[in-house]
Amino acid sequence: MTFNEYRQYDALGLAALVQRGEVSAAELVDIAIARLEAVNPRLNAVIHFRLEQARQEAQRIDRTTPFAGAPFLVKDLGMEIEGLPMCVGSRAYQRYRSTRDSEVVKRAKQAGLLILGKTNTPEFGLTPYTEPQAFGPTRNPWNEEYSPGGSSGGSAAAVAAGIVPIATANDGGGSIRIPASCCGLFGLKPTRGRVSWAPLMGEMWSGAAIEHCVSRTVRDSAAYLDAIHGAAPGDPYIIEPPKRPYLQEVETPPGRLRIGYSLQHTLGFSVDEACEEALLRIVDLLRAEGHEVSEAPLPYQRADLAEAFLVVVAGELGGDIRMLQQFLGRSVRPSDVEPSTYALYLLGQSFSAAEYAHAKRQWAFISQRVAAFHEQYDLLLTPTLARRPIRIGSLQPSAAEERLMRVVNTLQLGAAVKASIQKLADKIYEYMPWTAFANITGQPSMSIPVLRTPEENLPIGVMFTGRLGEEHLLFRLAGQLEKALQWDKDKAL
Repeated sequence: MTFNEYRQYDALGLAALVQRGEVSAAELVDIAIARLEAVNPRLNAVIHFRLEQARQEAQRIDRTTPFAGAPFLVKDLGMEIEGLPMCVGSRAYQRYRSTRDSEVVKRAKQAGLLILGKTNTPEFGLTPYTEPQAFGPTRNPWNEEYSPGGSSGGSAAAVAAGIVPIATANDGGGSIRIPASCCGLFGLKPTRGRVSWAPLMGEMWSGAAIEHCVSRTVRDSAAYLDAIHGAAPGDPYIIEPPKRPYLQEVETPPGRLRIGYSLQHTLGFSVDEACEEALLRIVDLLRAEGHEVSEAPLPYQRADLAEAFLVVVAGELGGDIRMLQQFLGRSVRPSDVEPSTYALYLLGQSFSAAEYAHAKRQWAFISQRVAAFHEQYDLLLTPTLARRPIRIGSLQPSAAEERLMRVVNTLQLGAAVKASIQKLADKIYEYMPWTAFANITGQPSMSIPVLRTPEENLPIGVMFTGRLGEEHLLFRLAGQLEKALQWDKDKAL
């Protein structure tokens, strides 16, 4: 098999070849490794490697498994692989080595996926771009001057570049959907509680974060969720399982859906014309497919992001820093992490327990507003992002902002950092005004690729968000739109 042949198949397609004996798992791993070695020095998508282990595991692959022999990568945040680092994008964790596999990693291996290594991510997964100081920026395979998004940017770049057909991703504020949009991939954030974080923790970011994948095809995403969903012992809650495999939903017609769409920016800014064009193109396609589509007011607002979400994220980062202190055996110093990370940590320290509890109660009120929206509409449609993919470095703090944060960090002025952090947060939320709300509410939400910009050759996606527990409806619609758009025909690099 040549690389060009390898790249024509998704993960289930490669597995079918192995199952029929037309190609060996070892051959697939060798092709994936050759591709990784060819493009990763430019893209910086993969940062930890287990290539020889993957070759050894390929020799004893179970050909009856659904993903038998398909090469695979795991994001270096939230998912442990025995013997490998888990640095979460931070130099402070560079000595850490996992002594166990996460439950999801165990299930992925049992499904036949062969793990080649771990992918790059921003420090603690805090940004919608992947530029950690510890490992350097990851580049977008469609245009290497631009970001693949974040925080699952390494995984998305690796899939878009053809190293693997599927890779893990997780999403606490858009980190599956943002890189899927930036890299021309399919990315679905499941319902809260659908996938376990065991044994690392019960939930991440107060339930905002959830694990899944980015993939080239809808069916790979559905089959992967079939393989990994379900609670593990010790999980804080168990949700109702799907009535049948998600893979079956991809070919099931969605019926006539009521879809409300909006181009309203949560913070009141303008929306990039390419993002508008992508949404309006999908509105026309949805109507042609027989769906009822109408413009609708957003069920959330600026304060929901600027206050309710930011307070909880800052507080959760405080928990991350406490865990880092336990690992280091001492207090965390400003030099241990990036300046903006430490400044956000100080901000979190300045909030009281009452302020944190109040912010979490706001989450419930936001969820009630969104639930009222879904009494009228099956799905909410927006652009995934308000801007086309950004240039590397363009959302980083300016030199002046970084100097200010270093002074504030050195003097431990938590309350004084609020204005500076809010300015940085607004800059980020201007880019991603919609994605975090499905994390606040726990709803399933997906980004699908729609077009590429003629100026920069960069992908643009749109986002559908559904009711709690209704991933099946999203997979049905995604399957319908995938056939109409044929988004896997063109390849990056």
